Amino acid sequence: GRGGGVASQWRRARGRVATWPAQGRAVVRGFAGRVPDFASTIFSALQGWMAAEAGPGRLLPWIPVAFGAGIAVYFAAAHEPVLWVVGPVTVLVVLAAIVLRRTRVFVALALIAALFAGFACATWRTMRVAHGVLSQPIFSAQLAGFVEIREERERTDRFVLRVDRLDVASGKSPETMIERVRLSVKKGTAPAVGSYVELKARLSPPFTATRPGGYDFARDIYFQRIGASGFVLGAIRMTEPPQAGGPWLTYAVVISSMRDAIDGRIRSVLQGDARAIASALLTGKRDAISTPVNDAMFISGLGHVLSISGYHMAVVAGVVFFFVRAVLALSPTLAARYAIKKWAAAAALVAAAFYLLLSGAEVATQRSFLMTAVVLVGVMVDRRAITFRTLALAAMAVLLLAPEAIVHPSFQMSFAATLAIVTLVQRGFPLLLANADSSSTARAALWGGREVLMLALVSLVAGLATMPYAAFHFHRVTPYGVVANLLAMPVVSLWVMRIGIFGLMAIPFGFDGLFWWLMEFGIGWMTAVAQWVASWPGAVGRLAAFGIAPLLLATLGIIVLGLLRTPLRWGGGGVVAIAVALALNPSRPGILIASDATNVAARGPDGLLRAMQTRKDPFVLRDWLAADGDRRVAGDPSLTEGAACDAIGCTLPVAGGGYVTIALRSEAFAEDCLKAIAIVTSRQPPKDCAALIFDRARLAESGSIALRRQGASFVVDAVKPFGVDRPWAPAQRVSETNRAAAANRTAAPRPVDATPAEADLAPDDQ
Repeated sequence: GRGGGVASQWRRARGRVATWPAQGRAVVRGFAGRVPDFASTIFSALQGWMAAEAGPGRLLPWIPVAFGAGIAVYFAAAHEPVLWVVGPVTVLVVLAAIVLRRTRVFVALALIAALFAGFACATWRTMRVAHGVLSQPIFSAQLAGFVEIREERERTDRFVLRVDRLDVASGKSPETMIERVRLSVKKGTAPAVGSYVELKARLSPPFTATRPGGYDFARDIYFQRIGASGFVLGAIRMTEPPQAGGPWLTYAVVISSMRDAIDGRIRSVLQGDARAIASALLTGKRDAISTPVNDAMFISGLGHVLSISGYHMAVVAGVVFFFVRAVLALSPTLAARYAIKKWAAAAALVAAAFYLLLSGAEVATQRSFLMTAVVLVGVMVDRRAITFRTLALAAMAVLLLAPEAIVHPSFQMSFAATLAIVTLVQRGFPLLLANADSSSTARAALWGGREVLMLALVSLVAGLATMPYAAFHFHRVTPYGVVANLLAMPVVSLWVMRIGIFGLMAIPFGFDGLFWWLMEFGIGWMTAVAQWVASWPGAVGRLAAFGIAPLLLATLGIIVLGLLRTPLRWGGGGVVAIAVALALNPSRPGILIASDATNVAARGPDGLLRAMQTRKDPFVLRDWLAADGDRRVAGDPSLTEGAACDAIGCTLPVAGGGYVTIALRSEAFAEDCLKAIAIVTSRQPPKDCAALIFDRARLAESGSIALRRQGASFVVDAVKPFGVDRPWAPAQRVSETNRAAAANRTAAPRPVDATPAEADLAPDDQ
C-alpha cells in the first residue's frame, strides 16, 4: 500500500544518511547530515501522495470545483465579457485538453478547461436571460399582464407580474421595456397565478446591497428575469387576456393550484405557525411563518428543516420506496418472480420528482433530487452509487442549469453540508464503527447509542461546514445547533415528515385531516425545542462582516478536507484556520451612507455605530448592525446618542474627530463644510467645500457608501465602484424615451384596495 511505500522510502533514506552531504556539514543539534535527507524523504512522500491524488477516478470530483471557480471569476468581472471571444477560447482550451489527454499535463489542462467552461457557461446564461432593468423610480405606472408567481408572507403578500403593457402617468416610458416586476400588496389581496390583471403601481429599481460587500439582491432577481419591484396603488382589476399565457404559465398554474389545495387542506385543520411549517415542509411555502418562530429556528440551528433539501428528499424517497416494496411483497408471486425492489425504486423516483416540482425546485432541492435520482437509478440498474461522484454530478448539473446559484447562500451551504456528510459517512463512520460487533458497542446500539452518535456527528460536521457561509451571509453562528438537532431531528424524521407524506397520500381519499392533526404534535415539539435553545445565553454568536477572501479560503479548505484521501487533506485544516483568523479580524467602516441618502451611521468613540435617519428604514439599519456584529436592534435608544437634528439638517460625530452631516437646506453648508468629513445632501454645495459630498445623484450611481479611516484620511468604498457595469447593476446613463400613453380599461365593480401599509413593506418592495 501507499503507507508501506513511504515507510520503505524512509528506511532506504536512513541507510544513506552518511553519504551526502559531506561529513561535518549540515549539523543541527547533533543530527549530522540528516536534515537534507529527511527533507528528501518528505519530498518523496509528498510526490507519492500527489501521484495518488492524481490517480484514476480522482479527477472527476474536482471538475465541478474548477467549473464553479470559473463561474465565480465571471461574477467578479467589472463588465460583461464578450461571448464571441470567450466561447472560441474555451473551445480551444477544451480541445487542447482532449488532444493532450495522455500526457502529464492533462490533469492541469482538464481543470483549466473546466474553469474556462464555467466562465463561458455563466456568460452564456446571462446573455440568455438578458432583459431590461429599471434605472429610475416610477411613482405611478399603469401595468397589465399575467400573474406568474404568488407568495404569502407574514404581513403582506407578493406576486410576480409578467408585463404585457406598462404606461407611465407622465407619458414617458422607462428607458427599456421591463419584462417582469415583483409587487407587494395588502395581505389577502394577491391575485391568483395565471390571472390577467390591470393595476397601478409605484416601481423602483431592484434593491441593491445595503453596504459594500453585502448581498446583491439586484443580481439575485435579475436571473429571475425581474427588472423592477414595488407595490400596488389602489385596486387590482381582473380582465380578459389579449392572448394565451403560454405553456410555462400553464405549468405554473397547475403547480400553484396543487400547492394551494394542499395548503388549504392543512389550513382546515391547523392554524398559525403549525400550519405554516407543515406547508413549508410539504410544499416549500415558508413565507407565512411568524418572525419570532422563524428567527428561533435559525438561531437554534434548525432553520435547515424549513428549506427543502437532501434530508427531505431522502425521507420522501425512502418512505415511498419501502412502502411500495412492502405492499408488493405481500404478493408471493410478485416477490418471487419480479424485481419489486426496482419497481419500488422507480416509484420513489417519481415521488421525488413530484416533490421537486411541488416544492418550487430551489437550488438545494435540485441538488438533493439529482443525488437521490442517481442512487435510485443505480438500484434499478444494479449499480452501487459512488457518493462523491454523485455529489460531483449533481453539482455539475445544477451549475450548468443555473450558474448564478454559486453566489447564493443556499447552494453554498447545501453543497458544503453534503460534502461534509459524505466524507463522514465514507471515511469517518467505518473507523468509528469498526468494532460494531464488540459486546459494549452492541449493547449501546440496542439503546440507540449508535444512532445518537451518528446523528450527533452528522449535525456537528454539517454545522461546521456551513458555518463560514452562515457567518459571511448572515453574520451569526449557532453554537447550540448540535443540541437542537439531537432533540428535534428524530421527531422530525420519524414522525413529522412521515406523517406528512401519508397525509399527502390520503388527500384524494378525504382522510388527510387526521394526519395533519398528528403532524401538529411533532411540529409543536420542534418549535418548542427551537425556542428553548434560542433562549439560552450566547445562542446567537454575532460576527462582524468580513471580506470574500476568508470565505474563499474556507471553501478551499473544506474541499481539500473532503476530496483528498492522503494525508495531504489535513492541509485543508490549515487553510481553514487561516480563513478563521482573517475572518475574526475584519476591517470595519467608520461611516455608512445608504443609497437613498436618508440613513447615515458613524462609529462612535466606544466603537459602536450611531445613526441618524430622515426616513426610518429598519431593514437598512438592521443589516448594518448585523454586519457590525452588534446585538442591538433598530429602535434602540442608544443608536441615536450623539445625533443632533434641526430644521436645516443633522450632525453625527465620528470616532477620531470630525462629523458626518445630512444637509437638508443650503444654510447648513456654512458650518458643515468647515467641520464635516462627509455631507449627505440633495442641495448644491459651494464649490470651495472641503468635505466629501454625497448627493442623491452620486449615491444613485454608486449605491451605498462605506468610508474607512486610513490614517488622517478616509477611503471610499461603494457598492458599485466606478467602472463597474453589469446587466443587474448597470452604470447610470441619462436617456429618456417618450412613449404614447395607452387607453385606460374599464375597472371591475367594487374593487378591493390592495395598497399595502408602508410599514409592512420590505425594502425591495419600495
